[in-house]
Amino acid sequence: IADRREGIGVCGWILISLSFLLVLITFPISIWACIKVIREYERAVVFRLGRILSKKAKGPGLVLILPCTDTFIKVDLRTVTCNIPPQEILTKDAITAQVDGVVYYRIHSAVSAVANVTDVHLATFLLAQTTLRNVLGTQSLAQLLAGREEVAHSIQAVLNSATEQWGIKVARVEIKDVRIPVAMQRAMAAEAEAAREARAKIVAAEGEMNASKALKQASVVLAESPAGLQLRYLQTLATLAAENNSTIVFPLPINMLESFRQKNTGG
Repeated sequence: IADRREGIGVCGWILISLSFLLVLITFPISIWACIKVIREYERAVVFRLGRILSKKAKGPGLVLILPCTDTFIKVDLRTVTCNIPPQEILTKDAITAQVDGVVYYRIHSAVSAVANVTDVHLATFLLAQTTLRNVLGTQSLAQLLAGREEVAHSIQAVLNSATEQWGIKVARVEIKDVRIPVAMQRAMAAEAEAAREARAKIVAAEGEMNASKALKQASVVLAESPAGLQLRYLQTLATLAAENNSTIVFPLPINMLESFRQKNTGG
């Protein structure tokens, strides 16, 4: 608001004087038309002869209004919830998505909200839609899905810088939902399934490698102790017998089979 130093002029003072005189003549009936009650969460911006009476809004409580010369506008200072409808955007990696959100804001300067913009709520709503599309257009789909908080803070910072001269303070911005086409959902699901299968195969291969290393170490230990190998045979037989198995397994050392083969060959 421009800081105008010029006064209201002689005609203005005459009109104000006549207004005061009218109030005095019709007192106490006129007092009911001059006194306005402003609630705790409201502020009144008073215009006297078309000029804002002071740089600060009046209220809460009782406010004196002169007839014929004064008008006032009530401004609600409570937090307003602005529901942004789904916006179709194109992400940085050329994927079409629909995103909706919620913006919570309040008016902290009633004078700026009345004098600097025609409809402060409509202006904030349209600006929130445009800012949502512009900010999300610079993000990839992975960044949008994984970093909703960072994206919301970016939108909030842009809105605060743009609405400061309107007397608006954006308290919070939330991204409610991100919807992508069905074909893209299927492609992402197939990609995730293939990645899980690849990780499962890698884990299985690592398990086989660790098992082979353990078997190698066990073979070295058993080779150093022939009695330990016999104990391992007996332990295996005990394990098979505990399962109510009718099959009888009799371990035969490999060196015994080798001696039989050599005798048969020699004979």
